[in-house]
Amino acid sequence: MLEPACTLPPLPPPVDLETVPILKALATANRALAELKGRAGVIPNQGILIDTLSLQEAKASSEIENIVTTQDELFQARPFRDRPESSAAKEVRLYGSALKQGYDRLRETDGLIPNSVLIHMFRMLTGRDSGFRDTAGTVLKNDSSGEIVYVPPQDPQEVIRHMTDLERFINDDAICPLDPLVKMALIHHQFESIHPFADGNGRIGRILNVLYITRSGLLEIPVLYLSRHIMRTRNRYYRLLQAVREQGAWEEWVLYMLTAVAETAKTTLFLVNNIRSQMADVKRQMRQKLPRLYSQDLLNNLFRHPYTRIEFVANDLSVSRQTAARHLDRLTEHGLVEKLTVGRDNYYINTALVQLLMDGEAAG
Repeated sequence: MLEPACTLPPLPPPVDLETVPILKALATANRALAELKGRAGVIPNQGILIDTLSLQEAKASSEIENIVTTQDELFQARPFRDRPESSAAKEVRLYGSALKQGYDRLRETDGLIPNSVLIHMFRMLTGRDSGFRDTAGTVLKNDSSGEIVYVPPQDPQEVIRHMTDLERFINDDAICPLDPLVKMALIHHQFESIHPFADGNGRIGRILNVLYITRSGLLEIPVLYLSRHIMRTRNRYYRLLQAVREQGAWEEWVLYMLTAVAETAKTTLFLVNNIRSQMADVKRQMRQKLPRLYSQDLLNNLFRHPYTRIEFVANDLSVSRQTAARHLDRLTEHGLVEKLTVGRDNYYINTALVQLLMDGEAAG
């Protein structure tokens, strides 16, 4: 027999969320975010960071759901969409697409995150044409024991009511004067507790984190992804989610999320600084060795697509396939990319960038 669902309190909860530990953690997290925001802004083409880092987030977020793939598999799948890909690589690719679609919608809605955006991302992520859950029976279980640990709202109208309230809390800044990072922690917990979709709640909830941070102006573009930190501390993450439901342990939950923001910002700053350094180095080499070949568009292509292909260069530079192929072969001759032939297809790999991303994954 299904246990009754827990009663979800309205936001903000009636507890002190400006304690000394929270304020100290807030200061640290906001400083780290401010530095990341400033550094990310100097990358010539912001799409480089959005495309490159969103793929890393997609991989990490999917691993939390036991959808595991490799960096190499992902990079190979992205430039060759017409080739067969594993189910894991497809799931990760869909997550990356949903994330970028969410950001595009955020800009189209003047910084609002309506429920329609969440539903759109759910449909893209799962391939379903439905919206919020409309049938009872959803429960959350312990992966090891199978024991039911939490029963989210069951009635479809209750799900809609809770999500309508959450939508207002997200978008109406007058409702709650708390710091945006504290609000993000509250929003994430409430979303996961409502569990509004039949599938994909964890992944969409993690996308919502970075969309809200971007909406709040703490970042210009969505490049802070908490999934790697959550993956490393997943037992504590789930324990703290449940502790709020059972004990009202909001302070410990908020501190966990603020620590995740601060540590992730530092890791992302490492990647951004090194991407910038690598771009400057490749630019210098291209100008010295291939001055007639160099263009900012070609440089951007090599960093937006760690595994690029002739079609990408032809499109980005508005040149013929033959010219794009010559460009890539010249870059290969001078050691700026590595050519890999698989069947009849060619990859041109920015090996230094790929290694950086793998090092960043290990550090995160």
